[in-house]
Amino acid sequence: MNNTPSKTQKFILKLFPEIMIKGSSAKRQMVGQLYTNLTSILEKISSDIAVRKFSDKIEVVAPFNTLAEVRQRLLDTSGIEQILEALQFNDMDSLDKIKVKVGELVVDSLEGKTFVVRAKRMGRHDFRSVELEQTVGGYLLAHSKAKAVDLKNPEITVRMELIENQLNVITTKYKGLSGFPIGTQGDVLSLMSGGFDSTVASYLTMKRGIKTHFVFFNLGGNAHEIGVKQVALYLWSKFGSSHKVKFVTVDFEDVIEEIFRSTPPTYMGVTLKRLMLKASEKVANDMEIDALVTGESVAQVSSQTLRNLALIDEVSNMLILRPLSTMNKPEIISIANDIGTRQFAETMPEYCGVISQNPIIHGSFKRMEKIAQKFNYEVLDDAVTNAKSIYVHDIMDDVKNLEAIEVVEDLTTSEYTVIDIRPEDERIETSFKSIKIPFHKLKKEFPKLEQDKEYLLYCEKGIMSQLHAQYLRDEYKCENVRVYRPKV
Repeated sequence: MNNTPSKTQKFILKLFPEIMIKGSSAKRQMVGQLYTNLTSILEKISSDIAVRKFSDKIEVVAPFNTLAEVRQRLLDTSGIEQILEALQFNDMDSLDKIKVKVGELVVDSLEGKTFVVRAKRMGRHDFRSVELEQTVGGYLLAHSKAKAVDLKNPEITVRMELIENQLNVITTKYKGLSGFPIGTQGDVLSLMSGGFDSTVASYLTMKRGIKTHFVFFNLGGNAHEIGVKQVALYLWSKFGSSHKVKFVTVDFEDVIEEIFRSTPPTYMGVTLKRLMLKASEKVANDMEIDALVTGESVAQVSSQTLRNLALIDEVSNMLILRPLSTMNKPEIISIANDIGTRQFAETMPEYCGVISQNPIIHGSFKRMEKIAQKFNYEVLDDAVTNAKSIYVHDIMDDVKNLEAIEVVEDLTTSEYTVIDIRPEDERIETSFKSIKIPFHKLKKEFPKLEQDKEYLLYCEKGIMSQLHAQYLRDEYKCENVRVYRPKV
């Protein structure tokens, strides 16, 4: 292929160092997987993009009109340590041709600067790499207004690679994502809530080369599910689109109701996490997946103390990965900000914390065993049996037409009845008619209300009420539910 810099740009991809220290068979397999991943990703941009595989690098040659998109895709692909943008020239069969061509490209940029030339060669030449560097360096010094050559601390480094008679002049360097290519480290099932922790944990397993599927426990109706699907779609599109992965939804509203019936308030949070883990294990076994991923970090909240994590893990024999176990919240938020999931997480309700009242921080194994015996596990089995699964790349059809529920800020008339969906011990104060239905009872209690009335759902931040209003509209085909969010 005769590529010229006026039409194409070359990217030279340096591999993650942990790939390079593997045995020859493992390294060959990982390089091959990265090549396959890149081919799958880049062919969606343009069929004119060429990908070439070598033992220690991969090269991508792309048309100029695709550069921005190709560059971003490469930056978001695990397995790549460094991305070098290069201009490629063929028929560079002499030192004279090489020095003149390099001079055309960099002379103007050297004015008033110190510089050094660094070169690598592959193939057979009648000169050594050091001769190439000296020849090009001398030519640049003589034909530019450079200050001097500085071998130790130059202001500009002119980098080039000579492969047989093909010259690559490096123009820009980028830090890659690192990690292993997705598909080289097996499959996991990530417990996805859409918040900061679960999204960052999923990103880290993807970066490590693990094909990451998602399981979502729906506590807030269709709108909550759609919100979490949007996060999963974003993560997959940005970091994992080379592979098909699944999004499994498990409706947990009946499980929540059973927890309220059978479990003391102080143990509700731990019980919920145990049941999610137990259900995830069943889903993972059906998918022939050997490990689960959670976003828990030690001692962040009550259910994440070492003792309570031990209580939670007790219900499963499956390997559980916790990439965030030693991270603090600012570190997690920083990663979420870097990868673009913060905007999703900040608006995602934390349902798990809602059901905990004065949660135990150092649970008892004996008491947990007695509490667990009171739970009706047929409810959990039914939830798993009725779980729904789709491929993440099909999610767009589910979320693209979502419309927000109308928000009422001022109760100027008495036509509305306010439904306070917060936990039982909280009650809204209003001069208008209000009733109390905690969110976990809405599913059964709302159909019993007079359906010719207009209702406003209320919660502290307006997020849970928005999601539950969406759910009621979808579930019961009603138009008489809105959200009440008083002006501050």
